[in-house]
Amino acid sequence: MGCHCCFNILVIVMLMSSVHGGSFYQEFQPTFGDSRVKVLGAGDGVLSLTLDKASGSGFQSKNQYLFGRIDMQLKLVAGNSAGTVTAYYLSSQGPTHDEIDFEFLGNVSGQPYTLHTNVFTQGTGNREQQFHLWFDPTVNFHTYTIVWNPRLIMFTVDNTPIRVFRNHEAIGIPFPKNQPMRIYSSLWNADDWATQGGRVKTDWSKAPFTAYYKNFNANACVWDGRSSSSSCQSGGGFRDAAWQGVDLDASSRRRLRWVQRYHMIYNYCTDLRRFPQGVPPECKRGSL
Repeated sequence: MGCHCCFNILVIVMLMSSVHGGSFYQEFQPTFGDSRVKVLGAGDGVLSLTLDKASGSGFQSKNQYLFGRIDMQLKLVAGNSAGTVTAYYLSSQGPTHDEIDFEFLGNVSGQPYTLHTNVFTQGTGNREQQFHLWFDPTVNFHTYTIVWNPRLIMFTVDNTPIRVFRNHEAIGIPFPKNQPMRIYSSLWNADDWATQGGRVKTDWSKAPFTAYYKNFNANACVWDGRSSSSSCQSGGGFRDAAWQGVDLDASSRRRLRWVQRYHMIYNYCTDLRRFPQGVPPECKRGSL
């Protein structure tokens, strides 16, 4: 879960592609880090977050969303990124919050990043799945997507599904469907746990550490807090509403199996040491 600390807000204007067609300032606001949040060239619309020994940095969406497809292209901290975490996630607020997480755990040079995913419902997480990506995420931008509809949550990387969390309310498993969430991202120091269980610490001689973002796209239901309704309920349209009924087809099932067979390094559903009395009930239903 990313850091939510608030510092003086830096006003930034940045053009990014979205269904709303607005600038970064219209869509987002920095949350902490002051000048560590930067725009690199108005023409290509790249945002950077930087971490140094004094502080990390982050931003959040001005809008809240209740279901949708959220895309962001990221290029992660290169070189020795041990101890750093780049977080990109959806979250509501409060002790019973919902949350859908992408977290990228840095590593020493030459060793792979760990992509950490989690789903919180009504304040409870403990649904971690972790992966090593099949490419170097520091060389080029790659698209990380959260698809969230009333039936499922799907995590994809460059349109390849890596994880599906289905709605199992029928067997008593809470599902995020009532709390609107904002988009958050942050780059911060977590060397007490992030790399090899905290055994490898951040090498501050390699600072500053920088991650890059571009091409944000939110094809989603925008929440109106005044009317307690979303743009979907009020008849708001989309250029592409396929996410509302998305599910795995034969091709995406094959790709998901491939990722989980060759690139998954941790799955809470198979951790019997952690759950000696039996894994959580949703694990017995599967995701396919």
